[in-house]
Amino acid sequence: MVRDARSIFGLILSLVLSCTGAGAVAQDVGAAPASAVLVLNQERLLSQSLYGQRIQREVEAAGAALAAENRQIEAQLTEEELALTERRTQMTPEDFRPIAEEFDSRVNGIRAAQEAKGRALQQQADAAQQAFFETVFPILVEILRNRGASVLMDNRALLLSADGIDITDEAIALIDERLGDGGDAPLIDLDGTGGADAPPANAP
Repeated sequence: MVRDARSIFGLILSLVLSCTGAGAVAQDVGAAPASAVLVLNQERLLSQSLYGQRIQREVEAAGAALAAENRQIEAQLTEEELALTERRTQMTPEDFRPIAEEFDSRVNGIRAAQEAKGRALQQQADAAQQAFFETVFPILVEILRNRGASVLMDNRALLLSADGIDITDEAIALIDERLGDGGDAPLIDLDGTGGADAPPANAP
């Protein structure tokens, strides 16, 4: 799911890019008809490019691993709780109380640690998506220049648009050609050392 990174990116893309020289580039013969405004489907850019698909695969794999870890921990704690319940019948309340308190404290600590892992995973997913959009930004600017356009908008902001101004397919093809799946470094991991902050080795 694309989160805050998409909103930030959409804000950037909606800016007039004439200062980059986008409107001054002449079109090649046979190029798409000139339009000052082009549109982009950011959801498709992320979900259909090789780089974006890799981000989603890694997020899903890390989420599945964390869920499996949580289930295993839950099973172990449930087993330990049952054992404590049996011991309780053989102990005085005074002797059992510190054991129960230690168990409760440990459970709370484990729960907090697993919740922190979940938050870290979401933060890594957001960072990976933001890094994706920042990395592909020069490619999108290049398309604008080649098309002689000055503005790129999210397609959801439009009610109607003319044929030929949606550059999503062209952008996906160029991203796949230039960036592939984003390189060899892991983008997401449960230890919090994912490489989302580093651009792909072949980034433009």
